[in-house]
Amino acid sequence: MRAEPEDAPQKILILGGTAEARLLAERLVVEGHLVTTSLAGRTVDPILPAGAVRIGGFGGPEGLAVYLKTEGFDRMIDATHPFARRISENAIKAAAISGVPLEQRLRPRWQKQPGDRWRSVATLEAAAEALPLHATVFLALGRQYLDVFVGRDDCRFVIRMVDPPETPLAFADYSLVLGKPANDPDREADLLTAHGVTHLVCRNSGGPAGYAKILAARRLAMPVVMLERD
Repeated sequence: MRAEPEDAPQKILILGGTAEARLLAERLVVEGHLVTTSLAGRTVDPILPAGAVRIGGFGGPEGLAVYLKTEGFDRMIDATHPFARRISENAIKAAAISGVPLEQRLRPRWQKQPGDRWRSVATLEAAAEALPLHATVFLALGRQYLDVFVGRDDCRFVIRMVDPPETPLAFADYSLVLGKPANDPDREADLLTAHGVTHLVCRNSGGPAGYAKILAARRLAMPVVMLERD
């Protein structure tokens, strides 16, 4: 049987939700591949990538494996957020179950630079404990990571979300900033200054998206509690 050429069109599932995944989908579609990007569905009005889009979960690794086989995918690419551990673990298991090859694309983490005042922590609980009394804290985290900070009722929190919460948050003292991070460090610095922020809490996500807040904190000599990856 004659083997297909390496550049033959493939049916590819991208586990996405990142800027890198959107760029990857666009490139693969231009190359002639049949691309479907899977999004978790946490954002109300996401920026949709090129190709087909699937929104929602699969029902664990077994469900993902069934989807891969039923839809006839030739390849799966994990281009999810570096902290999306569950879907990445499910992708590994689903690839083993289905036999569909898996490629993982993990962006490099940010590296501490001169002027950065980082305190690296391994858990959200450690991040909450690292905050000093009466701090004004900018939480640059997804909404699913906020609950651990609710108990710090001695602090004031400034919380950025892409979409407004459906119900009021449980914090004793907080302000909401709606929208995505700016790419301009000057705008991020202005935001931090306007809210009187004394400390930044964020995840070491890597990549250019979101790095402006790190540059802003550096310029302001602001302490950063940095949640590191495993």
